[in-house]
Amino acid sequence: MKVLGIIPSRYASSRFPGKPLIDINGKSMIQRVYEGASKSNLITDLVVATDDQRIFNEVESFEGKVVMTATDHQSGTERCGEVLEKMPDYDVVINIQGDEPLIKAEQLNQLLELFKDEEVEIGTIVKAITQIQDIRNPNRIKVVLDQAKNGLYFSRSPIPHLANVSHEKWLENSTFYKHIGIYAWQTKTLKQLLSLPASDLEKKESLEQLRWLYHGYKIRTVETQIETPNIDTPEDLEKVLNELNKI
Repeated sequence: MKVLGIIPSRYASSRFPGKPLIDINGKSMIQRVYEGASKSNLITDLVVATDDQRIFNEVESFEGKVVMTATDHQSGTERCGEVLEKMPDYDVVINIQGDEPLIKAEQLNQLLELFKDEEVEIGTIVKAITQIQDIRNPNRIKVVLDQAKNGLYFSRSPIPHLANVSHEKWLENSTFYKHIGIYAWQTKTLKQLLSLPASDLEKKESLEQLRWLYHGYKIRTVETQIETPNIDTPEDLEKVLNELNKI
């Protein structure tokens, strides 16, 4: 199985412009993501996909592979699709988040192992929620699963809703899962997804994976015990530095 790892990386960010290039203990964030992902023995080739010359130059400076892509992509999935057009000879594509500088190869391998089952079209990662505030937080995407561990629905709202149980006791009475936003696709599936029209559910929740479910695709999940902090805001950088200091 030939796997193409893609790290979409944009300079523009409403909450933290230029974050791929921030210094984290002597290395840029994009370098830390690249080096962490490169430790996966299941990824055949790894490339950064960017629309910014500064990021392009940074990746070249540490001898990483990088591809310049269009500036008008609406999602990392679309950016991965452009890279796949330029680098088509792979069986599976994995989209690696560019804002997780402590990414673990074990997580990526867990996800890619799903594709040993040829029926898996799309794969992603989930983790059991352990804190009640994550259930209530709309920035923590929740997911409910079927018996085969396929995602039934993803939402910013608490799902499932526990009738007749107070919110404070939800974790005592059910397992809730949050979505870790790393995707992998069969290459033929990714090509199909890129041609799908947006769905009403996707627009309402602002979650692109609901487009795929709406059109009948299945998203197989794997549960991880690993969680690495991502950097969305300047304040998140402190969490990552604290984790690095523990290593």
